[in-house]
Amino acid sequence: MSEVLLSATRLTKRFGGLAAVNEVSVDLWRDRIHAVIGPNGAGKSTLTNLLSGDLPTTSGQITLAGRDVTGWSPERISRQGLGRSYQKTNIFAPFTVWENVRLAAQSRDAQQPWNPLRWLQIAGKSATALARATRAIELAGLESRRNVIAGASSHGEQRQLEIAMTLATEPQVLLLDEPLAGMGVAEAERMVELLLKLKKDHAMLLVEHDMDAIFALADHLTVMVNGQVIASGSPAAVRADRGVQAAYLGEEH
Repeated sequence: MSEVLLSATRLTKRFGGLAAVNEVSVDLWRDRIHAVIGPNGAGKSTLTNLLSGDLPTTSGQITLAGRDVTGWSPERISRQGLGRSYQKTNIFAPFTVWENVRLAAQSRDAQQPWNPLRWLQIAGKSATALARATRAIELAGLESRRNVIAGASSHGEQRQLEIAMTLATEPQVLLLDEPLAGMGVAEAERMVELLLKLKKDHAMLLVEHDMDAIFALADHLTVMVNGQVIASGSPAAVRADRGVQAAYLGEEH
């Protein structure tokens, strides 16, 4: 059943006199993928950082799972049910795929300071963490790669791993910042399949430059230019918008 899991209202982020994000509002629904596109410098990543708590807002409000989380720390927002990936893959390269996912799952139980080597020693003692890790690695399609050293995996597998680590924290909302960046055709197709599979149980914000993937995935599309929303609606409506064509997509689209 579709429901709004995250709602952002008139979010603004100023750096001095520059409004990197200017009164942007978005609603993220379970079972829907909301894609955000725009040229470099449009404010897409800044918006993602505001939603995740990695940047404080200048003004506006963020509600997650029915709670006002405006001004919360990233860790606290994450525990409220938000997971995100970054433009640059964020994994523990010397550890195996399975160890990476176990660490992410263990982070939900840990009551002690972050120490990955120590956590790996105790992770196997938590049945709950093991169950979360097992489910996440299966969802991400990495069962057959679980014993591979993460740093020796392909770029596409590392992006899958980052999503598996995010899933191990059991989020309701996923913020994915360019998950297809740098992928070949086959890897991109696998990622699209994975995101479609995850859609049913999550609300998802997708920032991506691969327009073929965007139009294959998005249920709702928002276009940003210079920190502002210039169009928002169904992909078909946005694609046909003359202002969007002139500002971003180009007449050939």
